[in-house]
Amino acid sequence: MGFRALRVINEDFIAPGAGFGKHPHRDMEILTYVLEGGLAHSDSVGHTSVLRPGHIQRMSAGTGVQHAEHNASETASVHLLLVWLEPDAAGHPPSYEELDLGPDGARDRLRQIAAPDGADGATTWHADARLFAARPTADTELDHELAPGRHAWVQVARGRIALNGTLLGPGDGAAVSDESHLACVAAEDAEFLLFDLA
Repeated sequence: MGFRALRVINEDFIAPGAGFGKHPHRDMEILTYVLEGGLAHSDSVGHTSVLRPGHIQRMSAGTGVQHAEHNASETASVHLLLVWLEPDAAGHPPSYEELDLGPDGARDRLRQIAAPDGADGATTWHADARLFAARPTADTELDHELAPGRHAWVQVARGRIALNGTLLGPGDGAAVSDESHLACVAAEDAEFLLFDLA
C-alpha cells in the first residue's frame, strides 16, 4: 500500500452471491482486473456491466461516485485484482471505461491497458502511470525499459516469473527503483501486471 502514485492493490476472492453494497469514492483512479468468474458492477453514473476475465474496468471517481460490486454467480467465486491510484489532481469529473483484451490480448507481450494518454488502445486515467498486463507462456521473456526517474511495480497474479533474476510467485509484488531495464522471464505460464510510475 502506497508506492509512488500506486495506493492499493487488493487481491480479492468474492464468494458466490456475495459482494460490496453501494459505497462512495472520490478523487481516486480505480481499475478492476478480473482473473476468474464474473463481477457485476453498477454505479451512480448509470453504468452496469458484468466483468469477466479479459475485461478491464477503469473508473475515475473524481468529484464523487457511488458503486456496488457483487459476484454475478450463485455457484462460482470471483478472483480479481483491484487497483487504486492517486490522481494527478483533485476534482476531475467522474468517468468510466471498459477494455476487452480478448482471450489472447496479452499473450506473450506487455499489453498497455491504462495510460494518461490512452495510447495503444488503453483506457485513460488521470495519473502519471502506465499499466501493462502480460500473460507469458513458459520461458517467454518480456522486457520493459524505464526512463530516468521512473519506477515500477510488478504484481504476479498467476504462475511464476523471474524479474531481473528474482523469482516471484502468485500474490507477490515487487517495487523497483534505480533500474533502467526490466527483464520478466516466465518460469511457467503466468499472468502479471507491470506499472511504470513517476
